[in-house]
Amino acid sequence: MKDDDLLILPDLTIPLSEVRFRTSRSGGPGGQNVNKVESKVELLFDVAASMSLTEGQRARLFSSLGRRIDTDGIFHLSSQVSRSQRENKEAVLAEFERLVKLAFRPRKKRMKTNPTRASKEKRLRGKKIRAEKKKYRSFRGGD
Repeated sequence: MKDDDLLILPDLTIPLSEVRFRTSRSGGPGGQNVNKVESKVELLFDVAASMSLTEGQRARLFSSLGRRIDTDGIFHLSSQVSRSQRENKEAVLAEFERLVKLAFRPRKKRMKTNPTRASKEKRLRGKKIRAEKKKYRSFRGGD
């Protein structure tokens, strides 16, 4: 492992050579600096063509981070929190590392439980209140 690699898991290292950066002008505070300096940093990672991912890892990333991955299989992430391009690059790399680690974290199994007595009573109270409202709404033809 080189210094410029991202250690995600003990068995997964993503080389920075697979990560591309794109810069653009950022919105927000900065005075005239905003109009001339490209401080916004966008990270692009080609999940579909990455040589460091196995097929299982690739499928896991597509399922977990699918809304951030475009139709070409490229993961997009951007940062414009700072006025400095270097700080935004560090922030976007840290967020990328966090999101990928989160995608590979094992999911907890849901334990099936029965409804509690209090939740059943609450549901029945609600039903009774709605029934009362509807009963008073009905037209009662009188004399």
